[in-house]
Amino acid sequence: MKIAIAADHAGFELKEEIKRFLYENGHEVEDFGAFELNPEDDYPDFIGKAAEYVSRNGGFGIVLGKSGAGEAIVANKIKGIRAILAVNEENVRLSREHNNANILSLGSTLTSIDEAKTLINIFINTQFSNEPRHARRIKKIEEIEKNN
Repeated sequence: MKIAIAADHAGFELKEEIKRFLYENGHEVEDFGAFELNPEDDYPDFIGKAAEYVSRNGGFGIVLGKSGAGEAIVANKIKGIRAILAVNEENVRLSREHNNANILSLGSTLTSIDEAKTLINIFINTQFSNEPRHARRIKKIEEIEKNN
């Protein structure tokens, strides 16, 4: 599976560790930066590109920053993206089962590498339930997107 990944300076080190983890588990990674540790960079520059990639190509994205909140906000500005801020295992599982989330946002100051690996595995291995009520709600989200 190809997974888009992006981070600013605050998420850079965790991104690099996650990239290794993804490669070791047979995934292809499309890295949208940051490509070096630069405390002056701005997360929208990287996160927007990763989200656009997922919007165009499907699949999943992982975005990282200090808290992950701003990164989820940026990603959700892109049509077709349903990004969630990872809080815990249940939140990640439900985001896939109920919301068919396609981007996982992680906070580097809130998530250890071991926690990140667990959350990523849950995210990419949990299927959307496709229950009528959840599918109906996603259609409503898509209508809101279309009209704005």
